[in-house]
Amino acid sequence: MDLSRPLGPPLPVADLDDRQRLALLCRMLRREGYDDHLAGHVTALQPDRTLLVNPFGIPWDEVRASDVVRIDLEGNVVEGEYAVNPGVRLHLALHEARSDVHWALHNHSRWGTIWADVHRAPPAYDQSSVYCGEIAVVDEYAGTVNDPGSARGAVEKLKDANVALLANHGVLVLGPDVPQLLVRAVSLEWRCRNAWHVETLGGGVPVRPEVAKPLADALSVAGFPGLWEAMVRSELRADPAVLD
Repeated sequence: MDLSRPLGPPLPVADLDDRQRLALLCRMLRREGYDDHLAGHVTALQPDRTLLVNPFGIPWDEVRASDVVRIDLEGNVVEGEYAVNPGVRLHLALHEARSDVHWALHNHSRWGTIWADVHRAPPAYDQSSVYCGEIAVVDEYAGTVNDPGSARGAVEKLKDANVALLANHGVLVLGPDVPQLLVRAVSLEWRCRNAWHVETLGGGVPVRPEVAKPLADALSVAGFPGLWEAMVRSELRADPAVLD
């Protein structure tokens, strides 16, 4: 396969900023099942150690770049019009503890939350399910993560995992950049959904570890070439105002 050729048409906007990337990611993931009403937050670490985050009261399919709020690592709004979900304390603790994490998302996705409720990581039964890599199960639930102590406890139990099911709660996905975060989040929800269907049929045969690990490792280094750009084009066709 000749990857020296373009993978698709160029993006209509040549240089997206992080506010635009964050708004686009929210729109994309809403379509992928990250759609628990006003729940959930995405953060993007900035060079000055502040965070960009989606506002609390705007559903993910309505977020625009101009709605994105900037906060400090204490959770104080330093730029933006809207309030922030108090549950963002989970992200504050995460960015304090993990220097490798630049983008993070938490939500109560449809299928991921089912597996979180049973405290079990779903097997990878197909190729697209392996791309998220290893899934940690973090039994952190002692109430909401609005409490700083609960948030720090969850991060401590997460250790160095990049994809996690938060027991009785939802999912947490981390990445060094937004394309990597996207592929992990999409693959996680795909895996959770397909595993439920396979096991409802009576069970299946998971992808062998010696096959799954090289695929996951390759995606962790290079991402999924062209996926982010393709999904950006799709969102811009649906609503160009997402970049406003």
